[in-house]
Amino acid sequence: MSLPTRLIGLRKQHGLSQQAMADAIGIHVNSLKKYETGQAQPSAEALKKIALGLHVSADFLLFEEHERGPSKDLELQFEAVSQLPPDERKVVQEVLESLIIKYQTRRWDSARGSQ
Repeated sequence: MSLPTRLIGLRKQHGLSQQAMADAIGIHVNSLKKYETGQAQPSAEALKKIALGLHVSADFLLFEEHERGPSKDLELQFEAVSQLPPDERKVVQEVLESLIIKYQTRRWDSARGSQ
């Protein structure tokens, strides 16, 4: 679902006119109209106001369902890790962070070498 579709849906769900929603979230009504028609993209500050005013996350406004979550092949592993005691979860987190840093360093090195 696109941002304009989500904004319209949330506005209607709250029973608000465009003017009432713009007033509630602290943006100009013309900006809201442009966001709802897809003629403009909100700034980070405007997204924050929208998310806070409508009691949703910015992720909800920007990303498709499951777009930010783990891939299907990792869901079970993350679910299992969430069941571990805190000290063991911390070890898993540290291992993941080190692997991510190693991967990002390799990517950065290879990108730098190709310049």
